[in-house]
Amino acid sequence: NKDTSKFHLRISVSGGGCAGFQYHFSLDESPQEDDRIFKTEEVSVIVDAASLPFLEGSLIDYVEDLSSANFVVKNPKAVSGCGCGSSF
Repeated sequence: NKDTSKFHLRISVSGGGCAGFQYHFSLDESPQEDDRIFKTEEVSVIVDAASLPFLEGSLIDYVEDLSSANFVVKNPKAVSGCGCGSSF
């Protein structure tokens, strides 16, 4: 069993997706020098310097229901969305 306490949730934004930008989620063990780390009681979130302006003011939540479990980003900067739920 690998110790998951040293992992951080990395959220980044890249070009693409149906509306222009797309969110990416991954686990990361080693933050880079230009990363910002946001900590809560339960998780540490890493955002790289290039993605930070696109995510400023966003609320990131983990939602589970009977049919799925996923991250939801409520981004006040997003002016449109699409059915896939992961681009803006």
